[in-house]
Amino acid sequence: MKKYILSMLFFTTVAALYAQQDLKGVVKDDAGTPVPGATVNIKGTSTATVTDVNGEFALASAKEFPFSLQVNLLGYKSQEVEIYERIEEPLEVVLKTDGLLDEIVIVGYGTQERKDLIGSIAKINPGEVRSIPAGSFDAQLQGKVSGVQISSNTGVPGETVNVRVRGATSINADNDPLYVVDGVFINSNSLQTISTGGKATSPIADINPADIESIEVLKDAEATALYGSRGANGVVIVTTRRGSFEQKPTVNFNASYGWAKAAKLWELTTGPEHAQLVNEWWINTGIDDPKLNRTYANRPFRPVSEGGRGLPEEQQTYDRLSEVFRTATLQNYDVSLTGGTVNTKYYVGVGYNKQESILRPIDFTRSSFKVNLDQKVSDKVQIGVSNALTRSYRNQGRAGDGPQGGLLQAALHTPTYLSPYNENGELVGRAGFDNVTLLLNNYDVNSISLRYIGNIYAEAQLLPGLTFRTSFGADYNNYDESEYWNTYTLLGAQGGLATSSVSQFTTLLNEQTLSYKKEIGKHAFGALIGNTLQSDVLSRTYAEGRGFASNDLKTISAAASTTSTQSWTKSTLASFFAKVNYGFNDRYLLDVSIRTDGSSRFGAKNRWGYFPSVGAAWRVKQESFLKDIAAISELKLRASYGLIGNQNGIGNFAAQGLWSGSASYQSNPGIAPQQLANPDLKWETTRQFNAGVDVGLWGDRLSFEFNVYNKYTTNGLLLVTLPAKTGFASYWKNGAEISNKGFEFAITSQNITRSDFSWTTTFNISRNVNNIEKLATPLKYGSRDLILQQQGHPLYSFWVYKEKGVDPQTGNVIYDEVVKDNKITTEDRQIYGSIWPDFFGGITNNLKYKGFDFSVFFAFQYGNEVYNHNRFFGEGGGARDAARVIFKHNMDRWQKPGDVTDVPRPDGVNVNNYRDGGSRWLEDGSFLRLRSLTLGYTLPAALVQRLNLGSVRVYAAGTNLLLFTHYTGLDPESAASSSQNEQGIDLGTPPQPRSIQFGVNVSL
Repeated sequence: MKKYILSMLFFTTVAALYAQQDLKGVVKDDAGTPVPGATVNIKGTSTATVTDVNGEFALASAKEFPFSLQVNLLGYKSQEVEIYERIEEPLEVVLKTDGLLDEIVIVGYGTQERKDLIGSIAKINPGEVRSIPAGSFDAQLQGKVSGVQISSNTGVPGETVNVRVRGATSINADNDPLYVVDGVFINSNSLQTISTGGKATSPIADINPADIESIEVLKDAEATALYGSRGANGVVIVTTRRGSFEQKPTVNFNASYGWAKAAKLWELTTGPEHAQLVNEWWINTGIDDPKLNRTYANRPFRPVSEGGRGLPEEQQTYDRLSEVFRTATLQNYDVSLTGGTVNTKYYVGVGYNKQESILRPIDFTRSSFKVNLDQKVSDKVQIGVSNALTRSYRNQGRAGDGPQGGLLQAALHTPTYLSPYNENGELVGRAGFDNVTLLLNNYDVNSISLRYIGNIYAEAQLLPGLTFRTSFGADYNNYDESEYWNTYTLLGAQGGLATSSVSQFTTLLNEQTLSYKKEIGKHAFGALIGNTLQSDVLSRTYAEGRGFASNDLKTISAAASTTSTQSWTKSTLASFFAKVNYGFNDRYLLDVSIRTDGSSRFGAKNRWGYFPSVGAAWRVKQESFLKDIAAISELKLRASYGLIGNQNGIGNFAAQGLWSGSASYQSNPGIAPQQLANPDLKWETTRQFNAGVDVGLWGDRLSFEFNVYNKYTTNGLLLVTLPAKTGFASYWKNGAEISNKGFEFAITSQNITRSDFSWTTTFNISRNVNNIEKLATPLKYGSRDLILQQQGHPLYSFWVYKEKGVDPQTGNVIYDEVVKDNKITTEDRQIYGSIWPDFFGGITNNLKYKGFDFSVFFAFQYGNEVYNHNRFFGEGGGARDAARVIFKHNMDRWQKPGDVTDVPRPDGVNVNNYRDGGSRWLEDGSFLRLRSLTLGYTLPAALVQRLNLGSVRVYAAGTNLLLFTHYTGLDPESAASSSQNEQGIDLGTPPQPRSIQFGVNVSL
């Protein structure tokens, strides 16, 4: 018996050792080049490894034969190899490149291979820009997408970003694109009510970029048609990360920490220089107008013994800018779990991001939790959910226009010679601005955004090729903001001021689609029908309290006087859509679609809008005369035409006559008219034509895409001002026509593709020409009416007094007079330049050498103007004395006949020398910005395996490291306001910071 047991143990051990398969191999691409970093796993088990820099791998498995070996890597088609018996020689696995033509692109209500696309759609890999420390992912995309102009007009994280897809089509309706996250139409309009000097927070910042798998931007009418009125300004489709069926659980961890700082600050005069200019201005005005009795003898800065403020050289210099600006810290942590079984796949992600602004005490903190789950109920039925919950906290600050409570204004515009202390040694405000120290120590402006974005879907294959899908989605945002100004601040000087506002925005969405696909020989058919039901509800409660017994009492209930308001509004949209597509012999492609939208915002007779589109493409490469030309891997011609509507941004009851119950008479309640009805109000409609060509050369080693487009908007929605005698302030009407014409060019070049070294370059450049074709009455916007919307000119044109220079003999400004009457009045203002660049784009170079990776990305734009309003306030030449700071550039002022300069003679009599709206403060806003630079190193696979890890990558990333521009301000993208009609005016805005971060990516 003992011998029997020993024999059994011996043969069992031998069998086990024989079953233990030590599998070795190498992974190569279809050119025979080793592929490092590919994941190799045995299907249905947790046994996995990653290929090393030579593409080699080794696995030990006791799984019984036969089994499947899976090999995956981004950019290649997944490969599955069946292993039937023990293999003694190294196994060779060939991965085929997942070329441009085979790339899967998310389109309206489905997916397509890029080779079958007719519309203009750009796909972005968010991993390329994830390290850029921006509050929202849209800011990270600047310069990455042709035809999409993105401007981060402030250095404050989490504030709105200006995004324009192929220009702007409306004056008063919304110009922002539609954002769709996992099928949910989300709100992208700020819920902020508390004033921060014209700035607004961004709801897009509630989304964690680490959860995003891909981003598609739909640009032309064919691509956006199925979104109807929601897609008038383009569509940004965000697909978040999901697991895969039969995928082993994988944990990914990313952590980064860094610092940010302003690249430069304004150069101000010193205290002595400021005093010198004030004296000079004083004397000049006395010469020009002797009645003022201003002479050298009674100049402001003369010896104290003579009754003056002291000589210029006796003045001190107080640096307030360094008090409000700081070296900010940046930190980000993300961890995720991804995997799946035969019937279930999942993704769970948790993130924490905290960004300090370079302007104290502002910061932005986001905590996020994401769960995506998909379950196969049967071979033909699948259900799933997507859930994202975020909490975004902002310590906000007034960083735009307005003196009271303005952080940057108090530091920048207070004269440098003025002490922050009074004669009693107490901190005090100066020149109508808060004391910077008191303001920073007592600043209390905060907001908390609680956001849920999610949906649930069910998908069933009814027949071969016939699929039904239904989904329910929601976007809920609770936005709670508050501010408290105690008696140490100007806003709270009269006993204190507290406000509180709670806004709740809820979008509910229900969609059904029925799709069919069928191939018969050379014919490929597709059809889609569907409907959407959507409701948007916004409720808001606002309370304000004034007069507090103590600065320690901050709740509104403790105020001596309180006021409050409450509002509720709702809009609904019902939509039906259909699409038919046909392809012949993988060569000729045709799409026809239509969507009809019914909106509660319009009157009964204009409620429904109908928006058709048609597109066609010819894959010339598939023709016999090109098919055998190896150098050309793709040549496709595309054209499309369609109509898209717009109703976004207008009031929910814009067509209705409204009455208000808040009217009172002699303290008695009453009802009064509030808004005039306009039953003729109708959809704003944009028709768009697009023509394009896609070219691939040498196996797509070089590929490019070129598009030209023409967009024309009619029945533009306008908020028209009414005469006061009507009793109404304004009402909505149709009355504008706007055109946008342009081109887009994008190129990708795989310069070098070797086993140990690769180099890829992508470049895009675009041009958009905007023009107001019809507008009965010009409309003015912005500080000092600097923006004028007028027929025959682009939107957002600057309305200025055109200056020719400074007369070398007199030192006075020479103006280009429209009315030749030797007087400068508003009749002499002219349209001179606009915010639109002649072209814009970006260039990226990605290099890999063995375990190292290097990426450098530049963004640029050329030909736009920026109004530097900071210069106007800082170049008064002493005219404002103690009311404003003076910029250093004023030291180059005209002083005597023959001086050649662009700074006029300091003068308070000839107001034309410093007339607000002068064109000398309108500057070239062109720039080339080193947007990001990243250097990473991936540890060798053998070392990582010994640590029982999947992969480890360490990296350093820099942002905004270089800026080349002629703009004399801090940042040519800065704008004082988030309003779409007030872009291009730079005032009191912190610049985008220069930053450096260090991080690590680990997978288990």
